[in-house]
Amino acid sequence: MRTLLLPLLLAAGSVSAQETPLTTFPYTPGLDVAAMDRTADACVDFYQFSCGGWIKNNPIPADQAKWSVYGKLTQDNQRYLWGILDELAKKKDGRNANEQKIGDYFAACMDESTVEKLGAKPLKPDLDRIAKMASKKQLPQVLGELHMETGDGGFFFSFGSNQDFADSEQVIAFASSGGLGLPDRDYYTKDDDKSKDIRAKYLLHVARMLELLGDKPEAAKKNAAIVMEIETALAQASLTRVERRDPYKIFHKMDMKGLQALTPGFDWATYLKASGLPKTGTVNVTQPKLYEELERQWNKRSLADIKAYLRWHAVNAASPYLSTPFVNANFEFFSKTLRGVEKLRPRWKRCVTLVDGQLGEALGQEFVRRAFSPALKEKTLRMTKQVEQAMEKDIDALEWMSAPTKVRAKEKLHAIVNKIGYPDTWRDYGAVTVKRGDFFGNVERAQLFESRRQLAKIGQPLDRKEWQMTPPTVNAYFDAQMNDINFPAGVLQPPLFDPKMDDAPGYGNTGGTIGHELTHGFDDEGRKFDAKGNLKDWWSPEDDKAYEARAQCIRDQYSTYTIVDNIKINGALTSGEDIADLGGLILAWMAWKEETANLKLQPVEGLTPEQRFFVGYAQWACENDRPENLRVKAVTDPHSPGKYRVNGLVVNMPEFEAAFSCKKGQPMVAEKRCRVW
Repeated sequence: MRTLLLPLLLAAGSVSAQETPLTTFPYTPGLDVAAMDRTADACVDFYQFSCGGWIKNNPIPADQAKWSVYGKLTQDNQRYLWGILDELAKKKDGRNANEQKIGDYFAACMDESTVEKLGAKPLKPDLDRIAKMASKKQLPQVLGELHMETGDGGFFFSFGSNQDFADSEQVIAFASSGGLGLPDRDYYTKDDDKSKDIRAKYLLHVARMLELLGDKPEAAKKNAAIVMEIETALAQASLTRVERRDPYKIFHKMDMKGLQALTPGFDWATYLKASGLPKTGTVNVTQPKLYEELERQWNKRSLADIKAYLRWHAVNAASPYLSTPFVNANFEFFSKTLRGVEKLRPRWKRCVTLVDGQLGEALGQEFVRRAFSPALKEKTLRMTKQVEQAMEKDIDALEWMSAPTKVRAKEKLHAIVNKIGYPDTWRDYGAVTVKRGDFFGNVERAQLFESRRQLAKIGQPLDRKEWQMTPPTVNAYFDAQMNDINFPAGVLQPPLFDPKMDDAPGYGNTGGTIGHELTHGFDDEGRKFDAKGNLKDWWSPEDDKAYEARAQCIRDQYSTYTIVDNIKINGALTSGEDIADLGGLILAWMAWKEETANLKLQPVEGLTPEQRFFVGYAQWACENDRPENLRVKAVTDPHSPGKYRVNGLVVNMPEFEAAFSCKKGQPMVAEKRCRVW
């Protein structure tokens, strides 16, 4: 996966003169020479050479934690979607069912005056539900209802559906981790000064939000301390992000009796009934120790303590959809304090993001119809197949992999399904009721629809046609259990995919992304799943050892890079993305060379074709990032910063050394090269 999206934070805000809906996309070339810094030496710092001009001319907007080529295209897509939604919101007649839903949803979201008048009133039913709890025996009923309406994992744990790791054709229940308000368990467990400072500010934030609900200052302070105590206990019982990268560590399949034994005081039958799921035979408990800790907390804590915890997470989940005091408080901590964002993003962005998040395939149909041609889909599919052919040749040429394991690797490769642009079958939102003037109600009803849709999968055969991203999304992903590559139409727009540009930067950029996603099927995590998406060891012991040695070379390399201050990259956390970056670029190079083997390519704009390939790749990663945001990403993000997603690759490629006539000993020529694929 190339990027991560920031959490949604709704806010009131006026539209600036520069921010207007788009009816056509602004064109940015796939290789932009103005984005380069020709004064830099490509062999000393290739990222600066490729992106120096972009970095200088693209300061971070006040409402963003970071700014990047991906971020700019995301905003362009959002402005285009804004134009679609604004048109449908104003249109009263002649709309089909999907147009009515997304148009009225957007209109209700943009109706700031109604939202302000309501204040915290929309949250009252949830708060009343919590307040009416007469004993802890009612907790399963209340949690079941809260989970369904909010879809939020902040309420002690998460419960949903996913493919059975051992039988990918079946969907089973997953009882997963949750219960935390801070971005990661490490925020509760680290003892450095920065972590202590964040925890102190988090306590103040929780208390502030509880005061907005009506608590007296002393009571709010006391309840915030209780929340912190509970969350800290859950954090200490949770796996780290690196541990969660190992699928074997989060696969503990049991029947409901087994789950009940972990939490004997919690009535799972009542919880499932409240969730609309009468019963389920099998459940994967991803972190059994966490559920044992949940049982301890539920036993030792008073009913008042549990109510304080639930009230905090109820307001935390709802705050983006309430009036300005709640929105501002949420922004001040989660965006400004944690990530350094200076200004709330305008409301139209939040509303577009929310429609895309909750009714994304209805909105996606409109986006695809207007912005994604069949020819573009066919061109992408052709390039994808070429990169896959390169992967097959690469497997055949590997000296470290034995013949039997190569057979299994190619079986998996040939089984990969390529999903380009949009789903074959669109999601039916007929069960979602959307009302103008009822923004909060729309949010809850759409979430309830999605919660029911997810739980309805349990015990059913897998639908392999489903997508995890909506068509306008500027991202792509590989699904290890589905064994498929997914490229939404939103990421197949200039400058990330520019059909007008020559093949060199096109294969470097889009080809590199295709190769990246393909390599995820064979990274340190994806390689543990077989051709059918089952968690199964298909490697010989010797091949497994040879793979790990090569993967460790990459981990060690990236662990030397500094993210911000004295914080280094956690090479074990970023391992999968780093392996995919390097493997993807190598495969893209192979595919490009095959495509242009019989052509006499000429320099363009002072760059040879080979140089254009590498610059075309590098420019997708141009970015500026706030130091606060970098600190969060150091803990939570499995991706390395853009600079190292470029420089960390080219140092390992002799093709780059030749393209730019670099010399041994220069920074972009590694003394010891790493390569897995």
